[in-house]
Amino acid sequence: MATDDQKTPTTAVSTGKNAVASAPRVDRSFGTSQTAATETAAGTTVIADGVVAKVAGIAAREVRGVYALGGGGARAFGAIRDAVNATDLTQGVKVEVGETQAAVDITIVVEYPTPVHEVASNVRSAVTTAITRLVGLEVVEVNVEVNDVHLPSDDSSDTEESRVA
Repeated sequence: MATDDQKTPTTAVSTGKNAVASAPRVDRSFGTSQTAATETAAGTTVIADGVVAKVAGIAAREVRGVYALGGGGARAFGAIRDAVNATDLTQGVKVEVGETQAAVDITIVVEYPTPVHEVASNVRSAVTTAITRLVGLEVVEVNVEVNDVHLPSDDSSDTEESRVA
């Protein structure tokens, strides 16, 4: 019979009032969620989470059929950042980085009439390839959330409204 001292530990993620127990998606044997470290005879290489997120964001934006990354609020702030030439390449990208592995959650807007499932699959492939090739981490999962479809008429109605006003 197990006592309280012998129970297997779980990771708790706090979300305000309630804490949710969850297992990490990647190996974290070095004990921090901020960087990935590789030790060699000549020294240590440290890769920040932001680097992995930026690589994933750039790779996703290059996929045909991806109109934008992030949810509605993030895209609104992104438009303001773009106007002042301070684009956030990690917008819509969340990463979990371990010592040798990474997991990515990415939110995209797909251009109409591009097949949504193909775009999601291509994003997953592009992000996995880029992180593996450029950062050297094994990608354990890429979760793609499609939260909107961009219609070409959305752009033309904006220009028509500005001509009428």
